[in-house]
Order: sequence, then C-alpha cells, then structure tokens
Amino acid sequence: MSPSPPAAGSDATPESTAGATTDASLGAEGRAVLALLLGALAFSLMAVCVKRVVGRIPVAEIVLVRALLNLAMSGAMLRAAGVSPWGQRRGWLALRGIAGSLALYGVYAALALLPLATATLLQYLYPALTALLAWWWLGEPVGRRVGLALALGWLGVALVLQPGAGASLTGVLLAVAGALLTSVAYVSVRGLGRSEHPLVIVFWFPLMAVPLSLPLVALDPVLPTGHELVWLLGVGLFTQLGQLGLTHGLTRLPAGRATALGYAQVGFAALWGWCLFGERLAPQTLLGGGLILAAAALCHR
Repeated sequence: MSPSPPAAGSDATPESTAGATTDASLGAEGRAVLALLLGALAFSLMAVCVKRVVGRIPVAEIVLVRALLNLAMSGAMLRAAGVSPWGQRRGWLALRGIAGSLALYGVYAALALLPLATATLLQYLYPALTALLAWWWLGEPVGRRVGLALALGWLGVALVLQPGAGASLTGVLLAVAGALLTSVAYVSVRGLGRSEHPLVIVFWFPLMAVPLSLPLVALDPVLPTGHELVWLLGVGLFTQLGQLGLTHGLTRLPAGRATALGYAQVGFAALWGWCLFGERLAPQTLLGGGLILAAAALCHR
C-alpha cells in the first residue's frame, strides 16, 4: 500500500516535519544543558552551606539532616505527581543511593580540610571516571580521550599535592574517594533513566542515606545553634534543587557529556571561596585544577 498523500490545504512536507523534529530535539537538549548548569550552581551553594557548619557539626549529622529534608521534599513531589516511589529496578536504585551517600561523606569531610575551590576541583575527576564506568556497565561508546583525560586528571591531583599548594593529604584522599563514588552513582542514574521516573531516582538517594547515617549520629549527636540550623536547611534545599537538575540532565544526555557540563560548579566554588571565605589558590593548585578541568572537557567532546 502506498503512503497517503498530505491532506488538501496542508503545508506539511517531509522537510518541514524533519525540521520540527530536529528543533524539538535541540530544545530538549538545551533544557537538559540548562538544568545541569543550574544544578551546578545549586550544588556550589550547598557546599557553601556545608563549609559554614562542618567542623562543629559532624559530617554524619549534616548528611542525615540533608537526607531527611530531601526525603520529605521528594516524597511530597512524588505524591503531587502521582508516581509510586518504589520504582522497578530496586537493586540499581539502592546502589545509586548508597554510592551517592558514601560520596557525600568523602566530599563533606574534604570541605572541612580543603579550600572550597580545591575540594570542588578534585571532585571533578568524576567525568572521566563516569565515562569509563558508563562504557563498562552501559556499553556507551568511549574513545582514547578518556585514557588521556584520566592521565591529565591524576597529574592534576599530583600537582595539588605538591608542597606549597597547601592541600591536606587526608583532604585530597577524601575528595578523590568522593569523586570515585560519585561516578558510580552517576552511571547508576544514567542506567536507571531508561526505566525510572527522575523523581523516583532522586527519592532513593536520601532513602538510603538515612539508615546509613543514623547509627553514626547516635554515637556523637550535636545540637545545632539557630544559625547552624539555617545553614543545614540550606544544605537540604540546594541539594534538592541540584539533584533535580542533575537527574533531569543525566537522563537525557550521554553520561560523559552530561557530567562534564557540571564543571561550571568549579567556577562558582572559586567565586564563593574568594568572596565568602577569603580563599586564595596557590599556583600549583591552579595548574592542577586546569589539568583536571581539561580532563573533564575531553570527556565533553
């Protein structure tokens, strides 16, 4: 049977239909990119809030407060959307939640020991690690750039650790561990995007963080002051906004490209560190950070 001709009076042509489809695709991609950039801004503000309280407030308590707030917000959003919170691939959902929660411990502990920009720079080892893991787990294509990106990233870490850079070895190791666990969590998100609603993926993160944190908080509870409580609420709010932007972008773009877009957070962190904490970066740190960002850019290409 031959295809039906266009209806009389219709202006539709194969070319215009294809153009409309392309425009729609570009529009969806643009929204995903914007969501990732706004997520990076939100995460940088979350780091500011953490740095304001970490030290007197234990890391486990910050993670727990963040998780409880995010659990309440995510649950409310799921109810409003009429979506079941339990999902279909619960093993992957749990893996994403556990890996993300453990990554938080590394990142937050590093913020107590390192300048804001340095801790954020080290976190941006994860685009290359994410691209590598996405190739291994999800079969996403990866080129020789990833190997070069990994080499540049580790060279950048070595420069950050040079005498005179002012970086704590313990802080650097914690930040690197956080980056590795972050890559595991992000690849899980990418895999889950094929079957799960984005709100369900966001919900399972705090769902796993609460039971992981409660025993540690029970061992060393600290009552926050009024000002500290405001900062802790900021941790939860900006985390929720960042997670929504990140999850939206990761489920619509390839993992390596999507995570590389998030290195805009480094610029935000450097700005907040300079404006709010009077932080200055040593030349070695700037050079090492440049290599880490170059590694992230390679994954974006």
